[in-house]
Amino acid sequence: MTEAAKAARGRADLHIHTLASDGVSSVAEILERAEAAGLDVIAITDHERLDAAQAARAMAEARGMRVQVVVGEEISTRSGHLLALFIEERIRPWGSLRSAVAQVHEQGGLAIVAHPLVPYPLTCTSGRTIRRLLADQDPAVHPDGIEAFNPTTAGTRWGARAPQFVAEVGLAALGSSDSHRAEDVGRAFTTFDGSTPADLRRAIETRQTGWEGSKYTWPGQLATFRRQLGKYASGARDNVGGKVRRNGTGRDLGYPGGRQRRPRLHVDEASR
Repeated sequence: MTEAAKAARGRADLHIHTLASDGVSSVAEILERAEAAGLDVIAITDHERLDAAQAARAMAEARGMRVQVVVGEEISTRSGHLLALFIEERIRPWGSLRSAVAQVHEQGGLAIVAHPLVPYPLTCTSGRTIRRLLADQDPAVHPDGIEAFNPTTAGTRWGARAPQFVAEVGLAALGSSDSHRAEDVGRAFTTFDGSTPADLRRAIETRQTGWEGSKYTWPGQLATFRRQLGKYASGARDNVGGKVRRNGTGRDLGYPGGRQRRPRLHVDEASR
């Protein structure tokens, strides 16, 4: 593919975390970075929650931004993490990977295996498990794609095998930043023909995706980890302070209205 053809393809980063889970950046910061990086589509995929993703979609629309947001979630299963894209209801965690894929499809969503092959218990899905799912007679439990490139695991010998493995099993190959801070959004991305979420979905379903990206450095990952520790400490103080003051507030979830308990997006503030 020529450089001009590559430049004409849409770009999507489909694995992004916010303050609502273990990220350190707000929804607004992530949206601004996605715009600056020239991304067409992003997916917010916080662990076991959808609120920041739904807020990001509303904020991008209210601000008339170029980047479009897919609502997603990173689901913890007993066999590794699964990205659920194009969903509107949470998937219960810690079930089987087979059940999680089926539940994503019941909502009309797409199921993407995150950072595969690396032998991290409960985090990364093994090749054997993926092959077993694909051999299942029920197509509803077949994943739709796999992260062929994730900067957090690309530097490992297992992660380096992911592109070849994805090619062997024949699923859509995706690249995602798995970013936990705004400055890393777009570090890796999926390429596809078109520029909209519908175009992206079609490319994944027809296995016509590509990817680009570069792996993270250890100093960069350590810097993110330090920021995460600070965020957890301040979040704990905010939760305790809200209970002591009885003012109905808690830790910052990264979007307008995200300090309320229960959190609720302030649409008027989101448009600013």
